[in-house]
Amino acid sequence: MTHLLHRRIHEHLPVAVSGKGIEIIDADGRRYIDASGGAAVSCLGHGDEDVLAAMRAQMDKIAYAHTGFFTTDVAERLADRLVADAPSGLDHVYLVSGGSEAVEAALKMARQYFVEKGEPQRRHIIARRQSYHGNTLGALAAGGNEWRRTQFAPLLIDTHHIDPCYAYRHQAPGESDADYGLRAAQALERKIDELGPSNVMAFIAETVVGATAGAVPPVGDYFKHIRAICDRHGVLLILDEVMCGMGRTGTLHACEQEGVVPDLLTMAKGLGGGYQPIGAVLLGRHIFESFARGSGLFQHGHTYMGHPMAAAAALAVQEIIGRDRLLDNVKVMGRHLERRLGERFANHHHVGDIRGRGLFRGIELVADRAGKEPFAPNLKVNAAVKREALARGLIVYPMGGTIDGARGDHVLVAPPFIVDAASVDAIVERLGDAVDAAIGKLATRNVA
Repeated sequence: MTHLLHRRIHEHLPVAVSGKGIEIIDADGRRYIDASGGAAVSCLGHGDEDVLAAMRAQMDKIAYAHTGFFTTDVAERLADRLVADAPSGLDHVYLVSGGSEAVEAALKMARQYFVEKGEPQRRHIIARRQSYHGNTLGALAAGGNEWRRTQFAPLLIDTHHIDPCYAYRHQAPGESDADYGLRAAQALERKIDELGPSNVMAFIAETVVGATAGAVPPVGDYFKHIRAICDRHGVLLILDEVMCGMGRTGTLHACEQEGVVPDLLTMAKGLGGGYQPIGAVLLGRHIFESFARGSGLFQHGHTYMGHPMAAAAALAVQEIIGRDRLLDNVKVMGRHLERRLGERFANHHHVGDIRGRGLFRGIELVADRAGKEPFAPNLKVNAAVKREALARGLIVYPMGGTIDGARGDHVLVAPPFIVDAASVDAIVERLGDAVDAAIGKLATRNVA
């Protein structure tokens, strides 16, 4: 009997009692390799003593002060650190408690920016299908995850969606990455023209698509084309790096690898590594100055924004990543993970694509590799893989609806930045066994 409303009411969950390094231990003493960092959150793993010490030290000073009355040294120092490490031109930080709040704030910043500029007619938000930007109503409206959106659709603001840059499903045979990247970006130009350039407020996209499609990276100069289109029409570019950012792909910000700087950049998950709930928006100087010269405020806020305990945890996480050169390990172990996934799955009859960057990788499961045909949705292959992985002491992040919100299955792998080669080998071995067992049982059931 539980009084908690769990995500799935009839699911029996093991009780997590402790964690150390890349493992979580349950109440029965079973150990699980946390190969997805929860939801790409636990970048330092569990139980890092330096982070815990920083949190204890902050608790001894002050645990909470409302930002309507005070700032705190630790929040200021975190902002200094984030701006020092940010892409050029992003020079202010807005601290919140998670990814959905960060996206919600970024959308409001975009709207207020144009109101302050005297362009209140700019109201349209363009995003991409098969994206995920959070579960608050504004973020959910921007996102393109149809399963999450459908029952709440009457509550959502009108937004507009174009196809993602999803090479495995949308790149034409014989089409180069450069040509496909350009073609995919041109969908934004057409949508802006359709809505009227002077009416469009922002385009929002995940730099590397996360949970909804499974670590899908852009190809060619896709984001350079996107940046140019936004600039041409005065549209703000919001890059959502809540899942793919803060080192996950091998650079602190995934957009560094694309050679673009957004107007607004959202982050969370790896920012605090799961030690405290925290998210942030990095905003361009032009946006800050429009607020400063205009109303002198950002008309938004949350009770726990800039929380000192969360700021202390995030600052410690970021300092450790720099001190221990963990982004170097992300690159090295990312290449090892890519190689091992290729060795295990490249010729697998039911794995159609292996993709991603750094320690952010996905495999797309298919019923027929040659034709890219997905499994029937009612088989719930992704859920079966999750069960089989847990039975083998492995936590990965499978999801369904990869292709269009209904069809398709994928598995996301995002281990902590401290992972070593032996652990990567164990992750891939257990995942391979889980995929084979899940599909094998489904085949047996169908025959029976």
